[in-house]
Order: sequence, then structure tokens, then C-alpha cells
Amino acid sequence: MSSPDSPSIPMDAVEALTRFVVNAQLMLDPATPEALRCQAEPRLVAVLPTLHALGVFDLFAIRDPALKALVQDELIAARQRLRAPGVAA
Repeated sequence: MSSPDSPSIPMDAVEALTRFVVNAQLMLDPATPEALRCQAEPRLVAVLPTLHALGVFDLFAIRDPALKALVQDELIAARQRLRAPGVAA
């Protein structure tokens, strides 16, 4: 897939992006049962730090308003947790 001249993408990055897309699709599909949707949200949230560190959200925009708000809120909360004095990570 990659040539010797091109940088390789770490497998954890590919896995994080794949998990995000799969779980986002589950959350956005009206046919997804509520129980499965509730399982998908924490899985999606779990990969946000990796995707943020890779700069994914600087390159791509989330068009669904609810999903966009969820991602923004989670990223803001994560930044606040990192800045809070005396809080163990």
C-alpha cells in the first residue's frame, strides 16, 4: 500500500479512524436499535484523543450537527481535564 518513499500510517491510527466511522454510522442510522446506539457512543468517544492528536478534525468537518456537538463537547472536556490542577490523568 505504501512505497518506501512514503511515510507509513501507524496501525492504531487506521484502527481509530475505522472505529470512529463505524460507530458514527451506527449512531446516525435511524434503524440502529437504541441499545446498540448506546454502546456505540462510548466506543466513538474513546478514539477521539487519537484522532485529535492526528489532526483529523483539522482536516475533516463533521456535517451532522448532533455528532459534531458531541465530538466538540468531548474534546473540550478532555482539554479541561488536562488543565485541571491536581487531577490525575
